Amino acid sequence: MENFTSTFGTPAADALPEQRASFIRKTYLLLAAAILAFIVVEAFMFVSGAAYGIASVVFAGGSIGWLVVLALFMGVSWMANRWAVSEVSGLIQYLGLGIYVIAEAIIFVPLLYVAAYYSDPTVIVKAGIVTLGLFLGITATAFLTRADFGFLGPILAIGGFAALGFIVASALFGFTLGNVFAFVMVAFAGTAILYNTSSVMYRFNTKQHVAAALTLFASVALLFWYILRIFSARR
Repeated sequence: MENFTSTFGTPAADALPEQRASFIRKTYLLLAAAILAFIVVEAFMFVSGAAYGIASVVFAGGSIGWLVVLALFMGVSWMANRWAVSEVSGLIQYLGLGIYVIAEAIIFVPLLYVAAYYSDPTVIVKAGIVTLGLFLGITATAFLTRADFGFLGPILAIGGFAALGFIVASALFGFTLGNVFAFVMVAFAGTAILYNTSSVMYRFNTKQHVAAALTLFASVALLFWYILRIFSARR
């Protein structure tokens, strides 16, 4: 989890009410646009047949292939985050968000492919509805309580490294991370949403709506990933 401190502009919590409201509105409108763009990109890849090619390459590579994809995704994510917080150009910020959305769409292809063709396709919609419901509930909790959940940052950092270790170990040694791990990761993603929603007010400044939207989108995508895994496993 990135801890974006105020590098330019005014932190949202200390800004004028008009500035704070404008920042929050821009952040969540951009988040909605990113989610819509993700859906459009996924739909295009499946309709065009690109999803089959991507899924085939990942499945053919096995565990090592998946680790390579994961490493590339982490590299692209790091670059996209750096661009999203850029002070140089607003265009670079939006470009970083766009690249991240496309990267998420690509890495989701194998999971969505399995759900669509080897499970009940309705699980994708069901997982999306559950993800949206949890996100709205957690967001409402953060805004209604007005609490600063910044103390969760170190916990999420440690948990993130631990989860990554389990994922790498499962790929290298061939054991399966079952539903228990998926449920734990759903809790982790929900906690990340709580932390990042708090960050919208207390750690982002009023000119960092692109970076704030990217961070929230990453947490929502993580939550959707593991909810979809749980729904698919039940089939």
